[in-house]
Amino acid sequence: MKVLFMGTPDFAAGILKAITESKHEVTCVVTQEDKPKGRSGQPAPSPVKECAIEYGIPVFQPHSIKDREAVAELSKYEADIFVVAAYGQILSKEILDMPRYGCINTHASLLPKYRGAAPIQWAIADGEEKTGVTIMQMDEGLDTGDIMYVSEVDITNEDTGESLFNRLEEAGRSLIVEALDRIEAGDIRHVKQDEDRATYARILNKSMGEIDWSRTAVETERLIRAFTPWPGTFTHLRGKVLKILGAEVVTRQEMEGVASKEGSEYEPGCVAAVSKDAVCIATGGDYLKITRLQLEGKKKMDTAEFLKGCRIDTGERLG
Repeated sequence: MKVLFMGTPDFAAGILKAITESKHEVTCVVTQEDKPKGRSGQPAPSPVKECAIEYGIPVFQPHSIKDREAVAELSKYEADIFVVAAYGQILSKEILDMPRYGCINTHASLLPKYRGAAPIQWAIADGEEKTGVTIMQMDEGLDTGDIMYVSEVDITNEDTGESLFNRLEEAGRSLIVEALDRIEAGDIRHVKQDEDRATYARILNKSMGEIDWSRTAVETERLIRAFTPWPGTFTHLRGKVLKILGAEVVTRQEMEGVASKEGSEYEPGCVAAVSKDAVCIATGGDYLKITRLQLEGKKKMDTAEFLKGCRIDTGERLG
């Protein structure tokens, strides 16, 4: 089939590469406008644009995909189907109805769970045991169309946003090609989403990474893994930003005989124990053992290395 592809970030670039290397032909790639990046602030192409250039595919970057000029431009490219993966703009009904097979979306969750912008991170943060990739027939809603194809992926207790992203991208690459083959053969069925089970994965920003020590250690440890590498998690130490890069949960039973006084006497955010290689912080439930961190103006380091140059006392408060 002839495919017009719409996408922007790394996840979408992997999907685009898989389609390009299959029997299907990508006639055009639509992606977001170049955005300022890094300290220079110079506009940089999206990962999808970089991939398209590598394969010699025409690139279209409208400010708004719904503009009349943009819609007219889309109609110039011969395509049987539009494939969308984290493009970042809502398509109008006119665009959805344009290709012969309509528009399909590759979404990194088990729909109807985690519709929206950041399904990978919130699945980890919420303690889900499974997630996956869903191919859906797009309609005018936000990830609300019929489910066509699904691949499940387990979430481990060690997964970060980055590691789970990599596994979902791999699943999505094989899934989209198989889905396109089956759509072309007329061998695929549509299943309505159960609206009663729908949840939304709200868009991420850096402020969400500030640790709320009143939450439990389990919740906080999951958030640290979910927000790795971006937007990251942080607290404050003596007025400076302290990024938390690695942590483990320590139960109250495990802390017995370790803390210098009764754990219940430490308020959330207070240092309950310090060893040569870790700092344990009281939370709203159990303790968080910090194993890797980065203080503002310093390099990333294990806590053992950090403590050689920075003394932290029990009872000291973070946040």
